[in-house]
Parts: sequence; C-alpha cells; structure tokens
Amino acid sequence: MRKLDTKTRALIIRLLVEGNSIRATSRIADVSKNTVNKLLNDAGAACAKYHDEHVRNVKASVIQCDEIWSFTYAKQKNVATAKAAPEHAGDTWTWTAIDSDSKLIVSYMVGGRDSEYAIEFMDDLRARLANRVQLTTDGHKAYLEAVEGAFGGDVDYAQLIKMYGGETGSKGHEKKYSPAECTGIKKRTVEGRPDKALVSTSHVERQNLTMRMHMRRFTRLTNAFSKKVENHMHAVALHFMYYNFVKVHQTLKVTPAMEAGLTDRLWDISDLVAIVDANEPAPKKRGPYKPRKKAISK
Repeated sequence: MRKLDTKTRALIIRLLVEGNSIRATSRIADVSKNTVNKLLNDAGAACAKYHDEHVRNVKASVIQCDEIWSFTYAKQKNVATAKAAPEHAGDTWTWTAIDSDSKLIVSYMVGGRDSEYAIEFMDDLRARLANRVQLTTDGHKAYLEAVEGAFGGDVDYAQLIKMYGGETGSKGHEKKYSPAECTGIKKRTVEGRPDKALVSTSHVERQNLTMRMHMRRFTRLTNAFSKKVENHMHAVALHFMYYNFVKVHQTLKVTPAMEAGLTDRLWDISDLVAIVDANEPAPKKRGPYKPRKKAISK
C-alpha cells in the first residue's frame, strides 16, 4: 500500500490538532476520510505510548485535576433507542491532571466518571510524580477514595467546591446556552496541610477550554462527535502530545514539556510524524521467491 509522504502526514496532523474535523482535514489535505482516520489512529496510539513511557518522574508542586464531558456515538439519553450503538456509547469523560507551574498535562484518561475510573486515574497520576504535591480537585466524591488509595497520607489534598444558582441570569433563548451562575466557592481540606491560597482549579479548567478549541469532537452544540470511543482516545492522546511538546505556551514562552524538564528543545509536527513511524511494526520478512508453475494446456 502506498504510504503518504512526510509533508502530507504532517499537514494532516497539524490540521487535526488545530481543531479541524475529519471531513475538513480530508478536503484541505486532498486525501480520503479513511486515510485521515487511519493516521489519527496510528498517531494516537504512538502518542499514548510515548506519553506513558516518557512523562515520568515529574517534579511538581501543585497539581489540579478535573473531568471534561463529551459523548460517543449518541448522548446518554438517546443510547437506548440508537441504532446499532457500539459498546461505550454515551457519556465519555476525559480526566486530566495539570502541573500548575509548568502547565504540563501529567496524566489523562478517557472513560466513565465513577469511582473505578477515579481510582485508576489517581494511581496513574501518583506513578508519574517524583515528589509530594499539593492536589486540588472539584467536589466529585469519587476522588476521596481514589486519592486516599493512591497517595495515602503523602499528599496535601483539598477540594474546591463551587456553588451555583438556579438561574443563568439570561433571558430568552440564550438562557439555555449559558452556564449556571457561580454564587460562591468552598475550600475543604481533605488530607495534609494544603496552602489555601493555592487551592484552585483555574488552570485545569482553562485547559478544558483549550481541549474544546483544539479538538473538534469536544465542541459543544455541533454535529462533531466521536463515533467510537477508540477514536476519541486517539484524538485525546494526539492533542496532549501536541500540547505538551509542540505548542508554545503563551505565558511561559516555551512548551510545557520544556518547562517541566522533559525535553531541552522545541518540538515540531515532524517530530510527531517521526514518533508514528517509530511505532509502526517492522515489515515482515518475505520468503524466497518461488516461480509459479506454468499451466500446461491440453
């Protein structure tokens, strides 16, 4: 099968990480949708593997965690009546943990929002950190058991609980597009001695906006969504690889990976293509050539 040249693959990846849909990427790069999907899957798998192997021993002081909602195939309320809905259709949550200083995404996970996923997420986060940290999450109850199980007493943990009013403050049709008004916050110490001045989820919530801007399938009120959870996971893995290693942070003037000491240089899209190439299986050795026997006509 003919392989796309490096320049075309780099273009496709750049279009995807800058918020273009599969169809838009297909039109701009002048390739088929299947080609874009194939490269997305290959790139996502390669990026997930690289993150798992290299984002380790991270020295951080303040970690913020959050979950961001999306859906796969159909919204949860419509899954029961959806035609041929695949496994894991419905609500799809992406868990993220960001280092407040370097803005590095230390850990992420795609799945449900129950305690099982919370435990797996916190176990993964703990395994990537090199030292004791101050941790802040929202008031989601699943975090309590998960943080205790992963960190024990070796963490300064607090929850930031936001309180919302019943009305959005808007009138008319725009009301349904506006979030409820935050009427106050409560900082609750759970473990250790967290500095109350550093108890915040502002950085991780800003990262949620970055995700919605750079991944088309996260954009609200559109027909852009993942058809399969595997595609969703690959898109997330590619995004975080691009965010951590390629995209220069506006405030830091370097990439989060450089700020965190995980690399000493600025990466380019071509480096992501190189990771995809390195993750491809080696071609199978062909056996000796055996000429076909010529048929004898009678």
